[in-house]
Amino acid sequence: MRRTTTIVVAAVFSLFLNSLMLARADAQSVTLHHVHGLSYSADGRQIFIPSHNGLAVYSDGRWSMAPGPAHDYMGFSTTKQFFYSSGHPAQGAGLINPFGLLKSKDGGKSWTKLGLEGEADFHLLAASYGTNAVYVFTHAPNSRMSKPGIYSTVNDGFAWKRAESRGLEGDPFALTVHPSNDKIVAAGNKTGLYFSTDGGDNFKRLAGGEQVLAAFFDLDGKQLWFSSYSGKPALTRLDWSSGKKTNVSLPPLTQDAVAYIAQNPANRSEYAIATFERNVYVSKDQGKTWTQIANRGQTTR
Repeated sequence: MRRTTTIVVAAVFSLFLNSLMLARADAQSVTLHHVHGLSYSADGRQIFIPSHNGLAVYSDGRWSMAPGPAHDYMGFSTTKQFFYSSGHPAQGAGLINPFGLLKSKDGGKSWTKLGLEGEADFHLLAASYGTNAVYVFTHAPNSRMSKPGIYSTVNDGFAWKRAESRGLEGDPFALTVHPSNDKIVAAGNKTGLYFSTDGGDNFKRLAGGEQVLAAFFDLDGKQLWFSSYSGKPALTRLDWSSGKKTNVSLPPLTQDAVAYIAQNPANRSEYAIATFERNVYVSKDQGKTWTQIANRGQTTR
């Protein structure tokens, strides 16, 4: 009896070790082939990065791939309740390419089609954290969008409104939507940072003289973060009501620049940034210091 018990305990312990080794292998084997977005989970425990082969997740110091299809997610953005994305299906998935607009309510395990399947691939997409309004930029017309430009929907793609974009000098590189007022939107492009309070019909320039590559509203809606590049990378926090700007320190990026910015909803002093060269950093002190968690796509612990 004792021998049988010993064997059973040994087998259970062996299975535990094997699963632990597999988990460690999975955490070490995650590679960010591309970075198409950056978001925190609503509870602040996970960071999501859509890449070429699925949704990478960083949690408790470890990397893994999220459950669900390993699609090529583009224009990925999250709200308090949902994930929104566009992109391309995984090979062999049997789905129409491109996706159009998708929505997930279970952390990316499953997705609901919201229209424009086979017609649109939105590389530039932004969602309002508290209202679920979605803004996209399309380079080409489709069955719901008569010409190129910025469009928004407040009802998951049932109806789309085209923004007139007066005052916006050039196509946007970046879009961000206020977390509680979906009429407030900011855009960045090669001529600067632009701000609108009427859903994108009219923009005014808040910063110029440099190309703005990423933009992000704090979850309280008071601060507007933006990354720029003019000979060297920069990250700035702007109080959009007063115009006060604060330079945020960056880790050494050389010829790299910040492509995405995110804030932890549960701990709002914590931010994450992802760069064009697939470097990912986390700051616990509002950008004063940074810890690297991915180096040129290779994930670290």
